[in-house]
Amino acid sequence: MGEREFENYHFLNFDFSQSNLAGRLFSECRFENCNLAGTSLANTSLQNVAFDGCKLLGLPFEACRDMLFSVHFDRCQLDYASFAGKAMPNTRFVDCSLREASFTQTDLTGALFQNCQLERAVFLHTTLSGADFRTAHNVLLDPEVNELKDARFALLSLPGLLARHGLIIE
Repeated sequence: MGEREFENYHFLNFDFSQSNLAGRLFSECRFENCNLAGTSLANTSLQNVAFDGCKLLGLPFEACRDMLFSVHFDRCQLDYASFAGKAMPNTRFVDCSLREASFTQTDLTGALFQNCQLERAVFLHTTLSGADFRTAHNVLLDPEVNELKDARFALLSLPGLLARHGLIIE
């Protein structure tokens, strides 16, 4: 991949696994059914980039450039991915697997986690004001170390919000 900047590209069925996308700019791009597992994202710009049906296992999104960082995910495998310290207001995660993903110090104000699997995902000092977890599965987060004003949860996810207190909810 010799080019450095990609604007309005649609990548369909590409295998980028273990490749180096460091320092590249992707603006208004769409990755569909692509494998990016093990890809290097150091200083990569992702500006309004949509991922649909992609394998993004363990990707260190925190290595991406902060300026204009904007991503959305539909039907993606994001297990073990890290978004630590990223500003990601209104990010959409739909039908995604986010097992053990890290959202430490991430700004997810107004984010949507629609029908997402969040088993062992890490939320620590995360801004989740107005975030929507109503259809998310296995939500486990501590309201005392995360900002949750106006965040929305289903009644079924209450045990995951109270876990640190060792309560038995039947």
